[in-house]
Amino acid sequence: MPVYIVGYGLTNPDRDNPHLSEAKKGKYRYWRMLEFTWIIDASESAPQIYDYLENISQNDKLFVCKLAGDAALADGFSEEGTDWLERILETFASSAPKSRSAKLNFRFTEF
Repeated sequence: MPVYIVGYGLTNPDRDNPHLSEAKKGKYRYWRMLEFTWIIDASESAPQIYDYLENISQNDKLFVCKLAGDAALADGFSEEGTDWLERILETFASSAPKSRSAKLNFRFTEF
C-alpha cells in the first residue's frame, strides 16, 4: 500500500485542528512525525486523500505527496515510527516495477 506525507499549516497557529487529526486517525494508519507532518498508509491516491482532508480543514494549508522509498531523517524520531516507515518503504520498493525499483535508501543523520 502506498505511503504519503501529509503536511499542513494552520491559518490560526494559536489553535489546533482536531477535525484534521480525527480524520487521519479514523481512516488511515499513520505516524505523526512532526507537529504538523504525518505519514499515512492509504489505498487512495494523493488527490483523493487531499480532497478528503481538505473538506475538513477548509481554511488551512494542506500538502499530500506519495513517498517513493528514499528517505533521510535525523536521529531522535521514535524507533517505533521509523521502524514502521522503513518497513512500509521497503515493501513499496520491492513491489515497484523492475524499471523503477531501486535499493531502498533510508538513512539517519545525527546533528
